[in-house]
Amino acid sequence: MRALSVAALIAAFMPIPAFACASCGCTFTSDWLSQGLVTQPGQAVTIRYDFIPQSRLQSGTDPIDFKTIALPPEREIERSTDNHYLTLAYDRQFASDWGINVALPIIWRPHRTIAEGTTEETRSNGKGIGDMRLQVRWQGLSRPGSVTGLQVGLVLPTGPFHRTFSSGPGAGETIDRGLQPGTGTVQALLGAYHYRRLGSEVALIVQGQITVPLAKREGFRPGAVGEASLSLQYLDLKLGSTRGRLIPEIQINTRISGHERGLASDQENSGGEQVYIAPGLNAKLTPTLSLYANVQLPLYQRVSGYQLVPRVIGSTGVQVRF
Repeated sequence: MRALSVAALIAAFMPIPAFACASCGCTFTSDWLSQGLVTQPGQAVTIRYDFIPQSRLQSGTDPIDFKTIALPPEREIERSTDNHYLTLAYDRQFASDWGINVALPIIWRPHRTIAEGTTEETRSNGKGIGDMRLQVRWQGLSRPGSVTGLQVGLVLPTGPFHRTFSSGPGAGETIDRGLQPGTGTVQALLGAYHYRRLGSEVALIVQGQITVPLAKREGFRPGAVGEASLSLQYLDLKLGSTRGRLIPEIQINTRISGHERGLASDQENSGGEQVYIAPGLNAKLTPTLSLYANVQLPLYQRVSGYQLVPRVIGSTGVQVRF
């Protein structure tokens, strides 16, 4: 079966969970940054839910109408993938310039496809923990009025990657590696970020990061991914008569993903470029409790080969600081 391109959904509410799905989009402004946690010592726990329904089959920049495809098809035709991610993250900023973050996702991914030479759907329902992500940051380049930092980290292969299809002509066969909860490989992370107040009411956040696989495993090497994000926040909306406040935010997120490699990969149908716009809202209910929600809408999507892409992405989460 052809796999979806390996991707990383970059979370807007926490550092990057290890996601694997085709052109899933990316929100890149981490909550420890957008909340100003990098400027003061402290700890935070976040719980985030992301829903990414991939329902549109696309080749290059053009959508493909399933009704025009004769059955049985000459190549695999993916029908839909509903990606559910529940991610728990712990973050700590020390009194020095150093900070750490640990994130672990739990993944549920129903998937439908029609394999080459068949007329019935083959289905899977891959579940399990995903790959753990560990990151260390250093912000010794900061100046008065702004925060500038560097990040390094690893994606560890904690997620299973031998799940099988549950029904249809392909029942019992191993699910494509790009659809597995884990990649089975270790990947390196390298990034940088900059936070600046533009006056008293607006904040600017710029980030960039690359994810590079360090090895392949059982015939699979995920593609390298480069990402960047630009975000603007409005900081001066009060939440009624309480001490809380609302923070509207708008992001532009971009990513470039490389092809998978190896005998177990789907090199032809992996990789591409995406640009998303992501309006969101952060509600700081108390000094220690925040809620967050955003949606991502694609502005540009180009994929290699045949891949499923989302029409919209929804995310919500809660953060407790202590």
